[in-house]
Amino acid sequence: SFGVIADIQYADAEDGYDFGGYRRRYYRQSLNLLRDAVEAWAAERPPLAFVLQLGDSIDGLNARSGEAEGALEQVLVVLGRLPVPVHHAWGNHEFYNFSRARLVHTGLNSRPAGAGPPAGDCQAYHFSPATRFRVVVLDAYDLSILGREPDSPRYRESLRLLQEKNPNNNLNSPAGLEEPRFVEFNGGFSQAQLDWFNEVLKFSDEHQEKVVVMGHLPIHPDASDRVCLAWNYEDALSVIHSHQCVVCFLAGHLHDGGYCLDSHGVHHLTLEGVIETPPESNAFGTIYVYEDKMILKGRGRISERVMHF
Repeated sequence: SFGVIADIQYADAEDGYDFGGYRRRYYRQSLNLLRDAVEAWAAERPPLAFVLQLGDSIDGLNARSGEAEGALEQVLVVLGRLPVPVHHAWGNHEFYNFSRARLVHTGLNSRPAGAGPPAGDCQAYHFSPATRFRVVVLDAYDLSILGREPDSPRYRESLRLLQEKNPNNNLNSPAGLEEPRFVEFNGGFSQAQLDWFNEVLKFSDEHQEKVVVMGHLPIHPDASDRVCLAWNYEDALSVIHSHQCVVCFLAGHLHDGGYCLDSHGVHHLTLEGVIETPPESNAFGTIYVYEDKMILKGRGRISERVMHF
């Protein structure tokens, strides 16, 4: 079994609202909800094997107030009370606070040393917590202008792609776009990462493994809206669909959450975000893995789900 949580977006700030101005965000409270989640996970018997933190652990507000290091420290201290490893996906809010180069040297870098390819500074990796079971952590901002130096080739490539698809002055605005996912707060997967992903899944097929994939951005439109999606989500889906082994894709980013079972029998689960969860509720879960299914036991806003495979 393992824990799942998304979009904590902690900041030591009064409640605020989302970019649309009508969705309440409980910045300070999110740390208390995380504490409650950690307490519940730590009490589970048999103990969990690990926890997946699906990105946006601290809010972009921290960058403006100079609180990024302090806020991250508070989140990591709480997660540090868990007796099991925590695996982190990086989301847009991590990159509002830190460069990619800096994130590597924080507690959010859960990639094992010497994890091998993908190339460059891509953060993707995989691990096998149990026989015939593997978890792949994808880097959904591998293609992105967030967190990168403006003079780097990857930044220029990403900006070119973004501006080709999005003529708006404000690149965070999907207004009028045919493909509204091409906004700055999303990102995508480089070809090098997709090739690596394909090789990992080939290995898992050959060894009859079941694979859970996680990344900050959803990769299926039916488990999200048309905006909160990886730029080249179809490419990631086609890699997954060319193999037998993937049973579930876990994402965050869309604070409302979402779910679908796709045409190839893969479960796409987008977790509700802690940041928009009122103080008397919560948003985390535990996933129990069996031979032929996974059962999500959600708390608060996250509903219970049986995912057969």
